[in-house]
Amino acid sequence: MSDIEIARAATAKPIFEIGDKLNIPAEALKPFGHDKAKVDLAWIESQPENPDNKLVLVTAINPTPAGEGKTTTTVGLGDGLNAIGKDAVICLREPSLGPCFGMKGGAAGGGYAQVIPMEDINLHFTGDFHAITSAHNLLSAMIDNHIYWGNSCDIDIRRVVWRRVLDMNDRALRQAVVSLGGVANGFPRETGFDITVASEIMAILCLASDLADLQKRLGDIIIGYRRDRSPVFCRDVEADGAMTVLLKDALQPNLVQTLENNPAFIHGGPFANIAHGCNSVVATKSAMKLGDYVVTEAGFGADLGAEKFFDIKCRKAGLSPDCVVLVATIRALKMNGGVAKDELGSENVKAVENGSANLLRHIENLKQFGVPVVVAINHFITDTDAEVAAVKAAAEGVGVDAILCQHWAKGSEGTLELANKVVEVCESAAAQFAPLYPDDMPLFEKIKTVATRIYRADDVAADKRIRDQLRDWEAAGYGNLPICMAKTQYSFSTDPNLRGAPTGHIVPVREVRLSAGAGFIVVICGDIMTMPGLPRVPAATSICLDENGQIDGLF
Repeated sequence: MSDIEIARAATAKPIFEIGDKLNIPAEALKPFGHDKAKVDLAWIESQPENPDNKLVLVTAINPTPAGEGKTTTTVGLGDGLNAIGKDAVICLREPSLGPCFGMKGGAAGGGYAQVIPMEDINLHFTGDFHAITSAHNLLSAMIDNHIYWGNSCDIDIRRVVWRRVLDMNDRALRQAVVSLGGVANGFPRETGFDITVASEIMAILCLASDLADLQKRLGDIIIGYRRDRSPVFCRDVEADGAMTVLLKDALQPNLVQTLENNPAFIHGGPFANIAHGCNSVVATKSAMKLGDYVVTEAGFGADLGAEKFFDIKCRKAGLSPDCVVLVATIRALKMNGGVAKDELGSENVKAVENGSANLLRHIENLKQFGVPVVVAINHFITDTDAEVAAVKAAAEGVGVDAILCQHWAKGSEGTLELANKVVEVCESAAAQFAPLYPDDMPLFEKIKTVATRIYRADDVAADKRIRDQLRDWEAAGYGNLPICMAKTQYSFSTDPNLRGAPTGHIVPVREVRLSAGAGFIVVICGDIMTMPGLPRVPAATSICLDENGQIDGLF
């Protein structure tokens, strides 16, 4: 059966029964239908901390068209931990409509390791992304309205840095001119659109601890500059209160279930190639109060998602992970070893060995953070014993266990060995987590640290304009912020075609953006775009309603 057929055949329990597993009373759940609900934030805040919880991050090698299965593995591991008697909760990001209708067609796991209701999660879900889009664009409207009605904040319209957003891939909106058409429409200026998952408000929602923190962060957003280069904040145009109202319900985490009826929080959804790539702090901390094991994932490869999980999310939220699960597939390792996609079905142990350089690089990088690593080999039916043995040998050569996982086909039964290994690692208390760089390191040195120690670049190329901007932000008191690298997900370098474990490359920095509300500096490298475009044949061309009124083609 296809993923969507498996999901439809599942028997979902009422969401109140899923809440019961976490001792959430019915009055603390705000249901959206019978199978999903928001959890009341005030109730969560009233719950005691759980000193015995364990936090597990699932990350992956660099993505390829062959697939890695990070979300699927996260779900499978969560089910596996529950199957061996642990109270485990998984925490995932919400899918964006952009890739659902663009490249991927869905992002709720796969096979017998899925979260449900799959169609709802992949589409409008509980409306969080719509609320974020509305709050973001309310601020955009209030900026232009403020300028139109006299501009008492003296905003230089040439230096408005707040763009608009849309949760859809649309390259035509990357650059735009607004307020054309005469005096009644305002003052014409150049701007553009980003995708909603790149919005600073998405990052703020995912890093805020409560409503008061949310409003403060919103107020701290820099929307533009005056002629004297002094910043103008969101609070200066008095938009932060209304934006908080729009986001009030969106800040509450969403509770759903896996196919095996285990609890899952799905909340927030920043991309990892252009944002910080992690689900919300609220959801993760809620799960850590309510469960003993929390399994979360970070977007794309470990060079992006895991680095930002450690250096931004854990740093800001005071989290200390106990174990990292690094997902790889034989197919993807073959592609990293030079095999074309249409030749992946044939055994090629040499290509697996060559491609394992990518896996080993990620292992080395993750060890720099002081967190023990376990490799999960996400099984495909075309994998051979010799190929699996090659991956295990490569990992064991650097002191890491690699475990074959068959959760796509078998659900929790296919991850029992992985679950037991994760428990062994977590209970060994071997983790000595520390971020890659200290808060007080200069901003450019932070960029260079990530580029050289994680991407293994020789250097960073940034012109005087960018270096001066970083120094100005340091002088303004923002020098202690972490950096959020926006870079292609397909390679350690900024060249998406350079697979494996490249060295000797240069990381070109094209632009830097201050996200003062979120609390980090976005560093845009190479050709990466904060508004993606659709591919030649978008997934949307295959998505429709069938003769029975059911959704077809969504994953």
